[in-house]
Amino acid sequence: MQQQPDQRRELGAFLRSRRARITPGQVGLPHTGRRRTPGLRREEIALLAGMSATWYTYLEQGREVRASEQVLDALASALRLDRPERAHLFRLAGHAPAAEAGEAEPLPADVAAVPLLLQPHPAYIIGGNYDVLSHNQAADELFPRLTAAADRPANFARWVFLEPVARDFLVDWELEARGLLARLRTLAGSHPADARFTGLIDELCAGSPEVRAWWPQYDVQVRHGGRKRLRLPGRGTVDFTYTAFHVAGQPEQTLVIYSEDRKTTD
Repeated sequence: MQQQPDQRRELGAFLRSRRARITPGQVGLPHTGRRRTPGLRREEIALLAGMSATWYTYLEQGREVRASEQVLDALASALRLDRPERAHLFRLAGHAPAAEAGEAEPLPADVAAVPLLLQPHPAYIIGGNYDVLSHNQAADELFPRLTAAADRPANFARWVFLEPVARDFLVDWELEARGLLARLRTLAGSHPADARFTGLIDELCAGSPEVRAWWPQYDVQVRHGGRKRLRLPGRGTVDFTYTAFHVAGQPEQTLVIYSEDRKTTD
């Protein structure tokens, strides 16, 4: 897959962010004097990855050079990337198929009906950019005002960061918000210059100081199931388990189903 200019710039920014979080002591290098920037120097990462400092600098500068999988493996090890970060690195470097840009994600009627069939369990289907493609009434009750805007698609990321009620309902708001933004970053890496992602990210940055602060940190994460604590009117804090399933033929579309843990606190 040929890299696009946006991907090369994103790759450089991602490499800089990962380099900045590593201290010399973590990789067994001596601390030599005062450093102008946090983390390791370019020359040090190049040394750890077994490559020339010039070549590594070209990658960070977003120049039109192509790194082999062997080089990327070495960089992933030197930068101490976890599995989602490594996959993100390979995508940005052009070693994984990027999804095509588009204005909407197709959702067959039979798939859209699945959340309705799962009532009373809260359930929804989200697209790659967290647009809510289908949901049931129980999900509306669990996440109030999720579908409030009449002039644009409901979007879970927009709800978390821009809808004030989200901070009341999500007990662990910051933890949930950081994780969602990291997953959005991962998916956006597969859609360079796609307006569905760039427009949403611009909107979130404009409306949320947290997004403006966290987005440059380049945290990445894959979608997964887990647990969520919600503060519900008249019930206090309720624990939920949620499970995520990828839609067949549309791997970036995810069906999410919630079940109550039956443990409530005031």
